[in-house]
Amino acid sequence: MPLFFRKRKPSDEARKRLEYQMCLAKEAGADDILDISKCELLEIPYGALATCKVLQKKVLIAHTNCLTSLTPKSCSILNLLTVKVLDLHDNQLTSLPPDIGQLTSLQVLNFEKNLLKALPDSIGDLVQLQTLNLKGNKLKELPASLGGLRSLRTLDISENLVQELPQALAHIRTLESLTLDASSMSYPSNDICSAGTEAIQQFLCGELGIEYNPPSQYLLPVLESDGGETSVDGVSRMVTKYAENEAQWQNKFMDYEKRKEQKMQEKLEFERWLDLEQRGQAQLMHQSHAQKGEILQSMKEEQVRLEQGLTRHQERLGEERMKLLEQLKQMEQGVSGRIKKLLEENQRQKQSSEILKSLENDRIRMEQLMAITQEEAEQLRRKEVASAMQQMLAETYKNKLLQVAYESRRQDLVNQTCSSLAKMDQKFQQILAWQELDQNKAVSQILQESDMQKAAFEALQVKRDLMHCQIRNQIKLIERELLQLTQLELKRQQLDTEALQEAITEQRQALTYLLQQLLKEKRQREEELQAILRELEAKSETKQENYWLIQYQRLLDQKPLSLRLQEEGLERQLVKLLADLSADQYTPVFAHHRISLKMLSAMVPSDLAKMGITETGLQHSIIRKAREIHAVAETIPELLKPTEEAELAAPGTSREPPTAMAPSAPPPEEHLCECVVCMEREAQVVFLTCGHVCCCQTCSEALSTCPLCRKDIVQRIRLFHSG
Repeated sequence: MPLFFRKRKPSDEARKRLEYQMCLAKEAGADDILDISKCELLEIPYGALATCKVLQKKVLIAHTNCLTSLTPKSCSILNLLTVKVLDLHDNQLTSLPPDIGQLTSLQVLNFEKNLLKALPDSIGDLVQLQTLNLKGNKLKELPASLGGLRSLRTLDISENLVQELPQALAHIRTLESLTLDASSMSYPSNDICSAGTEAIQQFLCGELGIEYNPPSQYLLPVLESDGGETSVDGVSRMVTKYAENEAQWQNKFMDYEKRKEQKMQEKLEFERWLDLEQRGQAQLMHQSHAQKGEILQSMKEEQVRLEQGLTRHQERLGEERMKLLEQLKQMEQGVSGRIKKLLEENQRQKQSSEILKSLENDRIRMEQLMAITQEEAEQLRRKEVASAMQQMLAETYKNKLLQVAYESRRQDLVNQTCSSLAKMDQKFQQILAWQELDQNKAVSQILQESDMQKAAFEALQVKRDLMHCQIRNQIKLIERELLQLTQLELKRQQLDTEALQEAITEQRQALTYLLQQLLKEKRQREEELQAILRELEAKSETKQENYWLIQYQRLLDQKPLSLRLQEEGLERQLVKLLADLSADQYTPVFAHHRISLKMLSAMVPSDLAKMGITETGLQHSIIRKAREIHAVAETIPELLKPTEEAELAAPGTSREPPTAMAPSAPPPEEHLCECVVCMEREAQVVFLTCGHVCCCQTCSEALSTCPLCRKDIVQRIRLFHSG
């Protein structure tokens, strides 16, 4: 047996019948009857219940439907408060609402051929009910509350599963007809049930010990209660009035049948009118379909035009892309040409160095020749001096006279110069005294003010802290990578390459997550340094003299001497390489492993990872830069020679430090990403959590969402471009 049933919709004929009956019940001058039978209803419509309540219908006929409940769940049974006749036979009712006893106006209740299994106790509250038809249900017992139906005249419980009658039926003194299956009854016995209604009532009254009276004695007082009059004239008057009422009901039923036939004729007319309306609607639908076809045809033509325009636009984009690729090829050719020129210039410099060497050899030979001629000239000069001494002896006297005059004049000049120099020395000594006094004051002030000493120690501590430096350098590298990714993403958006855009987005998201983690680690490390500083400050409360100066000197001298010597032994090009990449904190690592530039150019990133350099981007940058410097050094070996060797290789030259030769080609310009808002200044701010670098500092202050991906901006990080 299936657990669920598909809800069956009523047919068009049943729907039309329901609409017609509802319209008929709402017409002016309509009777008190609402007939919604044979409409294939699953439940009584809310409109029908509202009609019964508003128009105070007396008769509700809803037989031959598929009803499973008397009222919907959202409706109250009090909508049927004015109904006197309720006909619900040939339905699928399994139970009655527990508050059916509130329908105190009911006089006829027909539940024949349903699926009722039990009756609610409140059914005994229907004090005006005269006819109760429960034939053809699945009742197994009757409630004792049936004894409260003091006006009941007819009761039919045949074709059920009832085997015992409640003794409370003896209290229904107006019961004239009781229909049941006598063969299946166990209480009262088959014989008593076969004898008729009067025998059954007598048996039940005897069981309860009350006196049995025929229904004729209770019928009229129940139907008409006129203040307690029980005389014979009153009884006869009530019988007459009852007969008249019965005749009126018969006449009303006859009129109802006539009106029903008349309504059927009107229904047929209404159906013919509906048929004409449906034909008109079909014609209108045909016209609308034709118009729809025309609209679809025009839409197809418009779509074809749009596709053609899109094709032309794609062709133009393809041409622009080809032009851009051609420009990129030209730029690559220009770069290769500049590299070629650089190599040629290096070759020419090699040739010029050879020429300089040959010139130097010639100069050495010339000096040797000049040395020989100088010795000969000295020998010749001795002879000339020997011959000229005779002349000098003759001129000695004259020279003595001139010398005396000169000495007297020089003595005068010396005296004047000494007096002026003494005055200048006094002024200079005074200025030096003032400067020394100011310097002593500044030094004493620094020595006395512990706050300045503490600030200097804190700055040096943050600068010398290796972990903090590593985190700062990693943040700089990630910011640089995010800037490059944003530039590449903008270029890819212009070239409309969606496949590479997804990979760039994943890399940017990973870098953004890593940047957030590094910012957290930086804050945690700064908090740890502050905690260390607070501990030192607590120790300084012992008022030790020059506490912060001592700590500052210890921090300066904490690096071992052997490590400093190893660092001084590193190649200058390698130290400069680490400084350019902001990797100064790894200088002790390279010094400890005694890494040279040649060894570094032959390494791979995994070798640097074993040494303790964990940043992937920094590993590749160090190796790439080392290989470039080593490649240039192979062509120009003088670049890797220390300053002393270069000076010894060229004797006679000046002692000025050698300068690196500038390449002939201009250096490639760094294409910085411009602000996507003002299109004037450079992008200077990293947006978190998306990781885009697309706005300058001024424009980013007024934004709450990223202009590229429309994500909310949680944090802004300022970029500082190194000049």
